[in-house]
Amino acid sequence: MTFTLQSPAFQPQGAIPEKYTCDGSDLSPALRWSGAPPGTKSFGLIVDDPDAPDPKAHKRVYAHWLLYDIPPTASELPEAVKDTQLPRGTREGLNDWNRTGYGGPCPPIGRHRYFFKLFALDALLGNIGAPSKKELEAAISRHVIATTELMGTYERTKTTR
Repeated sequence: MTFTLQSPAFQPQGAIPEKYTCDGSDLSPALRWSGAPPGTKSFGLIVDDPDAPDPKAHKRVYAHWLLYDIPPTASELPEAVKDTQLPRGTREGLNDWNRTGYGGPCPPIGRHRYFFKLFALDALLGNIGAPSKKELEAAISRHVIATTELMGTYERTKTTR
């Protein structure tokens, strides 16, 4: 079985609906996965935008959501999931707004790509605090046994919130 990640909110490489962005309600989209390999002890999730600030002159990868120690029995995250609704044991990292939780697409210019990357890990990371994306990537690097991703795009049609 292939390790896959999908969302009922948008198709792979399709447009992310406004309700999941700063122009809408800024809700996290529902995510569903299947096909985790044997030996998976936890999952990590990183959602980021490699096109910041401008797709024609990107300078950094902007982190929108970081989760780790998602239990191996989990296979989905519901839409608009709050920290109290995350699967038991799930821990959160700090996004680039310097807070935990989901921060939706809010590109200043152009159409950006948003990558929802799910990692099957051979270990629980334990309480490493609220790591940055760089710190979480370093912590999971020796434990990744499979990766899947879902990419969606968003371009703002509103100029102000």
